[in-house]
Amino acid sequence: MADQPLTPKVRGRGAQSQPANRYLTTQMEWDLTDCDQDAELLEGLRKPDTVYHSDESQTIVSQNNSPDIPFRYSMNPYRGCAHGCSYCYARPTHEYLGLSAGLDFETQVFVKHRAAELLRKWLAKPKWQGEWIALSGVTDCYQPAEQRFKITRSCLAVAAECRQPMGIITKNALVVRDLDLLTELAQFNAVHVAISLTTLDSQLARTMEPRTSTPEARLRTLATLSAAGIPTQVVVAPIIPGLTDSEVPAILAAAREAGARAASFVLLRLPKAVDQVFFDWLRQCYPDRATKVEMLTRATRDGQLYKSEFGKRMRGEGEIARQIEQTFRVFAGKYGFEKRLPPLDSSHFRPPGEPGGQRRLFD
Repeated sequence: MADQPLTPKVRGRGAQSQPANRYLTTQMEWDLTDCDQDAELLEGLRKPDTVYHSDESQTIVSQNNSPDIPFRYSMNPYRGCAHGCSYCYARPTHEYLGLSAGLDFETQVFVKHRAAELLRKWLAKPKWQGEWIALSGVTDCYQPAEQRFKITRSCLAVAAECRQPMGIITKNALVVRDLDLLTELAQFNAVHVAISLTTLDSQLARTMEPRTSTPEARLRTLATLSAAGIPTQVVVAPIIPGLTDSEVPAILAAAREAGARAASFVLLRLPKAVDQVFFDWLRQCYPDRATKVEMLTRATRDGQLYKSEFGKRMRGEGEIARQIEQTFRVFAGKYGFEKRLPPLDSSHFRPPGEPGGQRRLFD
């Protein structure tokens, strides 16, 4: 089944449709015939609420062996993300839950209430030596749910207690709320923060990633963290050919001025149903750009919208992809960005104490 538009315009959301779940044999389609006069129903469809569910996962730290991802361990306090970025590569993970990669991904959010407890158990493993953990590897750990549930903060509190190195990536200014814990970790060279910045155009950001912090707020976040001694990096991601690629020099200049020390980028990735969500959004909000963006995207993926091979999925291939990478390299060098932040230090790691505050006799 092709993706089904729900209404003429879903407000405040990146997805404008519910693509079919490839794992389900039965799909639901909206039939709004004879509903023209039901204003309450239509308003609910146009402005859906975010619903939070308890996630009963029994572990919180995942291991990764992908050669093009810079971390081995990661943790995700939430499944789904109300940021609603139309291009989000993580959307298909919601299909494993029997939901859609479209509107469901940003309105049906699962909360791992036991995350801090589970992290403490992981760090207490006898063989754990404090290798750094990425927070998060899939959905944003500072998405709107964090304001309410404070799951990420509770995990950082455990990390600070144990001097456990953490690498954070987010596009939400809420990260500065936890400056006290980040500063504590930074004393032991045990934290990095990467801010994802897609565009400097506030109007584009509002429609493309509707519930994220504004570009201006993200730059202020970089400045605040950098001034506090937190090593920061800007991740220009995703670079969208024909839509945001021309902004790369300006984004790098603004991030460097804000204090970012390192920079990296990721080319637009559209795995599984994400291409449906993204192009449905693009045709709805920027119809004059849709044909060009699709043409250039295919040019970076050997005629396809996405290729999953390691080494190519993040950077693409072909002349257009090479031009984008070269532009990034030239301006990253011009503004003095480091290739990467200094490695995090695990030598200060100490296992968590037992309930009541007592540590293990033999660490």
